[in-house]
Amino acid sequence: MSESGLAAAVAKMRAAGANEPAVEVFSHYYRQASAGVSGVIAEDSIRPLTDPPQLSAVAVDEQTARDAIARTVIIKLNGGLGTSMGLDRAKTLLPVREGLTFLDLIVRQIMAARATYDAPLPLLFMNSFRTRQDTLAHLERYPDLPVAGLPLDFLQNAEPKITVDTLEPVEWPADPTLEWCPPGHGDVYTALVGSGVLDALLAAGMKYASIANGDNLGAGPDAQLAGWFASSGAPYAAEICPRTVNDRKGGHLAIRKADGQLILRDTAQTAADEMDYFTDEHRHPYFHTNNLWIDLEQLRDALRGRGAVLGLPLIYNVKNVDPSDASSPKVIQLETAMGAAIEVFQGATAIAVPRSRFQPVKTTNELLLLRSDVFDLGTDGRLTQTVAELPRVTLDSRYYALVDDFQDRMRVAPSLRNVRSLVVQGNWTFDRPVEATGETAYPDLGRPAVAGVDEPR
Repeated sequence: MSESGLAAAVAKMRAAGANEPAVEVFSHYYRQASAGVSGVIAEDSIRPLTDPPQLSAVAVDEQTARDAIARTVIIKLNGGLGTSMGLDRAKTLLPVREGLTFLDLIVRQIMAARATYDAPLPLLFMNSFRTRQDTLAHLERYPDLPVAGLPLDFLQNAEPKITVDTLEPVEWPADPTLEWCPPGHGDVYTALVGSGVLDALLAAGMKYASIANGDNLGAGPDAQLAGWFASSGAPYAAEICPRTVNDRKGGHLAIRKADGQLILRDTAQTAADEMDYFTDEHRHPYFHTNNLWIDLEQLRDALRGRGAVLGLPLIYNVKNVDPSDASSPKVIQLETAMGAAIEVFQGATAIAVPRSRFQPVKTTNELLLLRSDVFDLGTDGRLTQTVAELPRVTLDSRYYALVDDFQDRMRVAPSLRNVRSLVVQGNWTFDRPVEATGETAYPDLGRPAVAGVDEPR
């Protein structure tokens, strides 16, 4: 281990104002990385999870559901910038429907659930230093959103990127902010305790947390799920969905053979020669939605017993210090996944939920689906699917991968209710209503074209 590298990284964190739990956790994973721990989970060490409980088969009485949702906090992960889509601020500030952003729809979901269940239902965002200011500024338009005694957000920790060859903190004078990275969304637990928010939530009478990605509008407040989780007595529960051919890249749960414990395996934890097992939706039939439930009291006790280090498996992520420059030095980002906490808690469980609980937006293909007529937007901020099966959308990445380019060309979303797949190749502009049917393809004409005018008849 590079003692000088660790000392330099820790000094850098403390100089930047990092709290001690964050320093302790970073040091833990630095030592693992320097010892050669890769975090890889071998296929022969696990067996598939094939028969989880189904939410559709769960009976929760109304009072149990109300009591549980009244003690639930909704936490949204909001640290991502959506850089793969060309964004330079929080992805949740991106308009989804009718000029409303992810943030606006999340707030509508919260306010509607508060009215329905007469519950405080605090909403918290885990922001990064890049997303905090814009997010909080946007939320100022909702003066009734904060719950007395609780903040609207807490800050995700930042850690130094370390060089691959020396394990020293990288220096990048061209943009010193690129010397830092988030420790993955597994940092949510460290950030909760280090910020004091966990104690504040418990003092406010909260017992359960529902945690999900900010770009997943399907993961709204759910009293039935809250009631099921409260009744289970479990310390932790993961929401999972049946895998399809389109879900091969998503992390999945499995059962560790050594002790029968549920664990999460992600792409970065799979050996290259075992990716065929990982992506086999028949072998591993359920994927992890990154929606989870946690008992805050049991989380507090676990953190106290472990000195803020839950012991999540390391994800060893090698990247360029400047993600936009492939020639920039290689660095290591020491990360963890919040879903991996399932293996920390004895008695942790999982539940299969409807696909409606999973509506993420990682690309403009998925953004087009949300903006189209295959979803209806309710006054409660929820998007309801209007078709039995969502069509497959493939937009030419040369012209649609970046949000600005997408919005310039996709001015009017085509009707997708009667289409099985939509493939757009080339530089097409959609500026008038178009109805796609069956297997619809817009070919590359080698020139700019307008849908509804130039497509072949």
